[in-house]
Amino acid sequence: MELTTLAFLALLPILAAGIMLVGFRIPARVAMPITFLLTAIIGYAVWGLSLVTLIASCIQSLFITFDILYIIFSAILLLNLLKYSGAIQVIREGFKDISADRRIQVVIIVWLFGSFIEGASGFGTPAAIVAPLLLALGFPAMAAVMLGMMVQSTAVTFGAVGTPVLVGIRGGLQNSALDAQLATHGLDFMDYIQMVTTNAAILHAIAGTIMPTLMVCMMTRFFGEKKSWREGMEVFPFTLLGGLAFTIPYLLTGIFLGPEFPSLLGALVGIPIMVWVAKKGFLQPSKSWEFPSKNSWPSSWMGKLDPSTETRTATHLSLIRAWAPYLMVVLLLVVTRLSQLPIKSWLSSITIQWDEILDTSISASSAPLYLPASILFTVCLITIYFHRMRAVQVKSAFRESGKMIFGAGFVLLFAVPMVRIYINSGININGLTGMPIVMAEWVAVNVGNVYPLFAPSIGALGAFIAGSNTVSNLMFSFFQFGVAERLMMPTTIIVALQAVGAAAGNMIAIHNVVAAAATVGYLGNEGIVLRKTIIPTLYYLLLVGILGLVAIAIWGNSNTF
Repeated sequence: MELTTLAFLALLPILAAGIMLVGFRIPARVAMPITFLLTAIIGYAVWGLSLVTLIASCIQSLFITFDILYIIFSAILLLNLLKYSGAIQVIREGFKDISADRRIQVVIIVWLFGSFIEGASGFGTPAAIVAPLLLALGFPAMAAVMLGMMVQSTAVTFGAVGTPVLVGIRGGLQNSALDAQLATHGLDFMDYIQMVTTNAAILHAIAGTIMPTLMVCMMTRFFGEKKSWREGMEVFPFTLLGGLAFTIPYLLTGIFLGPEFPSLLGALVGIPIMVWVAKKGFLQPSKSWEFPSKNSWPSSWMGKLDPSTETRTATHLSLIRAWAPYLMVVLLLVVTRLSQLPIKSWLSSITIQWDEILDTSISASSAPLYLPASILFTVCLITIYFHRMRAVQVKSAFRESGKMIFGAGFVLLFAVPMVRIYINSGININGLTGMPIVMAEWVAVNVGNVYPLFAPSIGALGAFIAGSNTVSNLMFSFFQFGVAERLMMPTTIIVALQAVGAAAGNMIAIHNVVAAAATVGYLGNEGIVLRKTIIPTLYYLLLVGILGLVAIAIWGNSNTF
């Protein structure tokens, strides 16, 4: 069978998923089981995978699914506990008195606070938190959703304490052959992950520094009385500083501490800096910018939710106590990740492992105590006591978090095994290379040395389809790795382009815009929002793609990592 035919068959499940999810708007809970079955059938009938290999791949996927769901549940649980304890309300109120200028509010609330929420929770939560906060502050519903979607960019690759890298890239890429290949260079897989993290952090730091400026300019252009880009540029010194206040510590953290911390620490450093600058009135024009009179707003700007009717939770919490759980997450993560302390080795030594599943070369493992989820869950338990929560509040938080897990879990039970079948498809009786490698060979033959320009778009496509950077990395990391090998390019650069592109794709992810729109009563208008968020998405993908080409040109073609 010729290469083009094999490549098409390998692509067919992904293509089918895209058509179902985007073209026909079939829910993921229906589309992903169909996609899984199609992948299994093609793997069995065309590649010659045995039933044992297919079953072993599914068993392997359960370990990865557990890791993902444990992280999602713990992150969402912490957020819900803070909601019911009144902490989120206190945090919201703390932002109200910083500045009356809407442009300044966007930098601090959307860009910095939203990035912090992404770093701690991920999985679409920034938009779900930021959008209703903006609505409560007097922003139009459409603007709130648009800005909430835009923040899901730079911070996303290292969102949910590094899940898209630690689970997405690792789950999508790690296998025994790669481990052996790395060993010949004196490396292990975590060394490889750190190289990818460094490259991704550099790319994001360059592209992300301009994002607060773009947020503000899009707000003044689409929601200002004068419809002016220039009104956004009037605060360029402030927005540039806001970008740098996040991306500089973000970059340094990615290089020196790893993938768990960049978004968290970048925001924690940036928020107090920019709040102080805003309160001092530095780098700001004398005249504040405001939306037109609410009476003149077109109906398309407005949602069905009136923030004035929002139920307020009586709370005894101070601002410090409200923020304390998130600060504890950062502290505990740092302590448990320092190799100088014995805690890291102890936590990572406790593993659930299955070697040579069903007498195949497929293995799986999980270190549940070392997962960021265990830190998040520990902080959840502390928060219940620290915020003096009532049993009914705790019960409600657990119930809401469990509902979200049920929906996500069902989809992942089919999405992750589909990915693992892809990756393990090289274990076959027909002597064919694996499905991602076949696609990579075809791309290498037909695209050649300009491929880095397109690599981020592949990641964005995955995020657009799946609504998740993590799932996009699971789906496409091995494919990107294979293309890099075929083109003799550094794989760490190409995989980093995948991770960054997948982050950018979150700005147009249908799942995320639906979730954000729901929080402000703007359901049914998702297409209007997407037509606007495609602008920053294209900016991100084009700039990062060009940076990828430059990086390859500087370092040259290489068969090393």
